[in-house]
Amino acid sequence: MYACSLILLPSLALSTTKVVKVHKAIYPGTFDPITLGHQDIIRRGLHLFEHVVVAVADSKSKAPCFSLEERVGLIKQAFKDEPRVDVVSFRGLLVDLAQKYEATVLLRGLRGVADYEYEQQMANMNYHLNEQLETVFLSSRHHRSFVSSTLVREVATMRGDVSALVPTCVAEALAHKFPKA
Repeated sequence: MYACSLILLPSLALSTTKVVKVHKAIYPGTFDPITLGHQDIIRRGLHLFEHVVVAVADSKSKAPCFSLEERVGLIKQAFKDEPRVDVVSFRGLLVDLAQKYEATVLLRGLRGVADYEYEQQMANMNYHLNEQLETVFLSSRHHRSFVSSTLVREVATMRGDVSALVPTCVAEALAHKFPKA
């Protein structure tokens, strides 16, 4: 048996396809910071799932720019008008979090082939740990495929303009964290 993963391309016309809605999906990540690419995956996920839980990983080993609380707060602010999005923090196994929230699907974004190889490994491990948990991959839109939190942080630390890559609340938080001289 193997993990079943679905890859949906941005051009897929969901309106012409009968979709059985899964009640809840979890979109995990460190989101340091959340980008417009992440935001797009979440919004597109809401076309497939009734509810999306954005699960912000603690990930102290990555030395994040924003604290866990700040990352959760920024995502909540970015989705303040969307009641079908919950934002939670977590430590530990993602499969345990999925069980806690009664989610049967993990939502993941793919920017390219390099992402797919890593994400497929993670999907297989999660499936190994819980055979009821599936992974759905959404391909990023072409105009967001180069955007990563790492690149956004790098540009922001050098006082570059990242306002076209992140939600407004994040751009403001980065400008406050890295003020121009």
